Amino acid sequence: MPVIKILPHVELCPQGAEITAAAGTSICEALLENHINIEHACDMSCACTTCHVIVRQGFRSLNEMEETEEDLLDRAWGLEPDSRLSCQAIVAREDLVIEIPRYTINHAKENH
Repeated sequence: MPVIKILPHVELCPQGAEITAAAGTSICEALLENHINIEHACDMSCACTTCHVIVRQGFRSLNEMEETEEDLLDRAWGLEPDSRLSCQAIVAREDLVIEIPRYTINHAKENH
């Protein structure tokens, strides 16, 4: 099974983490199954950007981005060329290194 290395995140995993995920699993599902509580305000329906991650290694092994994800990512805080919505990024057979941005745009959480 591929290994997903999560770089340290102040709130979600201060020490960083390494988890395994079955091929065909989304990065978001793998994180949640391993008690890394990444935000996913739209319940993984590709309707927000709260599960945004930056794929530092293994980006090309993920499934291709669909237009809806590309459009949403334009609104993500800290967007980088290797950004993905973790609910849409499907793990293949290659190991990954991901970074969870420090901030998200989540109006519900911010009481707007």
